[in-house]
Amino acid sequence: MTENYSESKIRVRYAETDTMGIVYHANYYVWFEVGRGDFMRRFDISYKQMEEMGIMLPVVETHCRYRVPAQYDDLLTIRTKVKELGAVKISFQYQVIRDSDNTLLAEGETLHAFTDKTKKLMNLKKHYNEIYALLAKAMEGGQI
Repeated sequence: MTENYSESKIRVRYAETDTMGIVYHANYYVWFEVGRGDFMRRFDISYKQMEEMGIMLPVVETHCRYRVPAQYDDLLTIRTKVKELGAVKISFQYQVIRDSDNTLLAEGETLHAFTDKTKKLMNLKKHYNEIYALLAKAMEGGQI
């Protein structure tokens, strides 16, 4: 069975840490974006291709639960999968794992709407069924 997630590697840079020596919380959302981009490419879709077709994916909701802080020079894996897919929305789920000890550092989700370039909601299944089918196929498989 093919896994339904992608993995991205990130090494924590000094500039991503705060005065306490831990990763500043907003950086996790940047890493989620890296994970989404890699996920889409793994399943033969890219954000760039979708935008060229007129499909936008604005973030409409986010959530992150921080469990253990990441620190400078940690090598991390960002595991990304589609949690839910609807005709006008998609949600992604993320795990941030420290490679050295396989510790789950954070878990998060982002919810996105499918819109056209004018920011009008779009029914992806109706207007771009081939893209919808690729995303639906990417959801199949095991759990993260």
